[in-house]
Amino acid sequence: MRGTGAERPVVGLKALQWRWTEGVVVSCFLARSTGDGMNCVTKAKPFDIPKREVWEAFKRVKANQGAAGVDRQSIDEFEGRLSSNLYKLWNRLSSGSYMPSPVRRVDIPKASGGTRPLGIPTVTDRIAQEVVRRHLEPGLERVFHPDSYGYRPGRSAIDALRVTRQRCWRADWVLDLDIKGFFDNIDHELLLRAVRKHADASWVVLYIERWLKAPAMLESGEIVARDRGTPQGGVISPLLANLFLHYAFDLWMTRAMPGVMFERYADDIICHCRTEREARALWHAIGERFLACGLSLHPEKTSVVYCKDTNRRREYDRVTFDFLGYTFRPRLAKWRNGLYGVSFLPGASPTALKAIRRTVRNWGLQRRSDKGLFDIARMFNPHIRGWIGYFSHFYKSALYPTLRQIDAHVLKWVARKFKRFRQRPCGARAWLAQVIRDQPGLFAHWPLLYGQGRMLGAV
Repeated sequence: MRGTGAERPVVGLKALQWRWTEGVVVSCFLARSTGDGMNCVTKAKPFDIPKREVWEAFKRVKANQGAAGVDRQSIDEFEGRLSSNLYKLWNRLSSGSYMPSPVRRVDIPKASGGTRPLGIPTVTDRIAQEVVRRHLEPGLERVFHPDSYGYRPGRSAIDALRVTRQRCWRADWVLDLDIKGFFDNIDHELLLRAVRKHADASWVVLYIERWLKAPAMLESGEIVARDRGTPQGGVISPLLANLFLHYAFDLWMTRAMPGVMFERYADDIICHCRTEREARALWHAIGERFLACGLSLHPEKTSVVYCKDTNRRREYDRVTFDFLGYTFRPRLAKWRNGLYGVSFLPGASPTALKAIRRTVRNWGLQRRSDKGLFDIARMFNPHIRGWIGYFSHFYKSALYPTLRQIDAHVLKWVARKFKRFRQRPCGARAWLAQVIRDQPGLFAHWPLLYGQGRMLGAV
């Protein structure tokens, strides 16, 4: 990060003592008064950015951790000279001399195949982006659409899924939208126009524009200029993406299609229609709208879906869609009157379950015979609790077969740990069943699978 020299101390005007602590930020300036209630140091800063904001931004970035940027500086290394680094960043932000470093671009695998480019800013740039996000977000929250759920305080993916489930019961057809390369194709000028409309400080617009134009550094070391898009991985990117789609989609839908219900989580969008004809007309209209905004719908991943159930029996080639890790499809369910029927419900998607099973295999439980069962449970329960906490909200039985795979690996661990069970799989199963009875809460998934007297079966 280069400066213009504005951050260098003014000789004879300032003697600076700077301390950053958990509860307080102390900055003691001994500067000559100008006679108007301000001193020379204060008047030299064109932007009024409180030091407290930089400190709070650092704490948030530290909590989120993350990989190093192009300078290869980690959070711990940044914290090694915390006072100097934070003061330098605040000084440059306040003086207008802050210039972001290139974004390190890495390709990460997608669950559906292929790769997705991820942009990783430096620690310094992440803190600066967090300062801007904290300033801009409260004002945007007051204008964002109520059916926008992604990366917003007080809203979650579960909220979006719950509303989607209810609306699938009320409307027979769904338009599942997929924006092709959304984060890589955001029009900078349209986005900056929206930022200028809502930003109440010129430095917010200035730094957002610099981040948008910051080049990317490939893994080969090549520097690539960017004239579109905002990198996935940036602290400010989700907020900017929401702002862009607020105008490109949310407000347009309210104005042009007032009778159509929708849920949007970042660039994942579900629309509800009464008829197939309405859904296909909406597909065409949204496609034209996105083209006007520099975006395009993926022709193969965008689809019209029929919400088939006991009362909606029409034959259609597509009766399922994925949204936020869940698959919506016809499922057998028990109704309120005690009868069983087919309802259109969400459950953990096959893609998500496959990823969980892959993670469990990578744990290598059966090879950890040097550890006790309590140690293994303590190591992996946080992962298991996270999966249960997210995927058990709707049709939790879809998660059961995958959770049983954990016990299959635990049985292999038992056979390796205890010689007497190496040739006695039934004995290993009986031993584990006794542990489940004695310690039903040892593993986070055991109360879900074996509660209410259920026993360990074949795994």
